[in-house]
Amino acid sequence: MRTLSGAKSAVASAARGRHFRFCRPLLATIALALSGCMPATPQVTTADPADPAAKVAPVGYRSTVTPYTSLRPAAPAPWRERNDAVVPQPKQDR
Repeated sequence: MRTLSGAKSAVASAARGRHFRFCRPLLATIALALSGCMPATPQVTTADPADPAAKVAPVGYRSTVTPYTSLRPAAPAPWRERNDAVVPQPKQDR
């Protein structure tokens, strides 16, 4: 019984191998033929990035240290006067 089932599986695997060898070129040919039927890809960008005449946004430069002002040397002053100089003014009553 074992030899009969072993023989059947060997015949089945050999047939499967022949089928697979036949099927692979056929599938490749079909895929190649169908790839010609694909629509052309739409243009994603309006301008070619490699075109030197393409319009681009202007480039600006802003320094990151422009608002910096040096605080040295600062004249020593009493802390109470310096504190009063930066306190917001009180609102006037109506």
